[in-house]
Amino acid sequence: MANFATNYMGLSLKNPIVAGSSGLTNSVKQIQQLEEAGVGAVVLKSLFEEQISIDTNSVMNTGNEQNTYPEAEDYIQNYTRMNSISKYLELVKEAKKAVDIPVIASVNCVNASDWSNFAKEIEAAGADALELNIYELPVDRNVSADSYDKKYYDIVRMVKRKVKIPIAVKIGSNFSNPVRVVDQIHANGASSVVLFNKFYTPDFDLEKLEFTSADVMSTPLDIYPGLRWTGIIKGKLPKAQIAASTGIHDGDGVIKQLLAGAQVTQICSTLYLNGFDVVKGMLTELESFMKKWSFENIEDFRGRMSYRNIDSPAIYERSQFMKYYSNKK
Repeated sequence: MANFATNYMGLSLKNPIVAGSSGLTNSVKQIQQLEEAGVGAVVLKSLFEEQISIDTNSVMNTGNEQNTYPEAEDYIQNYTRMNSISKYLELVKEAKKAVDIPVIASVNCVNASDWSNFAKEIEAAGADALELNIYELPVDRNVSADSYDKKYYDIVRMVKRKVKIPIAVKIGSNFSNPVRVVDQIHANGASSVVLFNKFYTPDFDLEKLEFTSADVMSTPLDIYPGLRWTGIIKGKLPKAQIAASTGIHDGDGVIKQLLAGAQVTQICSTLYLNGFDVVKGMLTELESFMKKWSFENIEDFRGRMSYRNIDSPAIYERSQFMKYYSNKK
């Protein structure tokens, strides 16, 4: 039988399929079901500082008499905040008790101090690793790209000073130089990067002339930007660990990202769309692929198609369709 064993951030995984952060990883019961389905690790739903603030404001705006009592406001704010954090830490603790696979926590903060504060509490709760879900939309024309990038490095360095567990950083694809960004994220202490985050995208409702959300689910076509950059970054930075994410819906997606050089693959939308049994199908496809090519271990083919390991790495850099369209009538 093919050996799927994988090391990710120093953690031993039975296979490279990781359930990514989502509502499906927000309860112990579903985390147990994911383990039974066959995933190698799970990333808990993110602890969002912004959501804590929204919950706090919601409580504060309930009733008309609270504004009269500043002391009461302070109490409610602190209680709501601590209650949200306590629930998350309890999820970490209970998940660790309930499953044998690695449990990776996830946080998304706005205030600088909260990154390290949350990280320390999550480590104390027993998480095996921590994924930092970092994103700031660069909309200020007076701020340079380097300044935006530096915020990522500062957060990683600050959190790394506070915790001993390994750190992964989940980033988006809209950097001017992703290779440099990943290099600097690793240099500042992260053990892995997750390529790429799928962010909320606005859309317009033409019937109501209102803002709405575009489809939150990925499709198999969404794999390609991540596939390109996984191959390039792994080729340029062979020591970098990459968790490939977005657009991985079947075994072929898993195999392609491993060939590009990914250490693990994170899945999410396909779990919603196809159910937890999709994991077994992915593992079956992975085993068939390995048997076909006589690969005994994942390491036998990981990165085989990365930028540095193919005869014509310029293929990764090609951005136009001149040859394709010139042949079309």
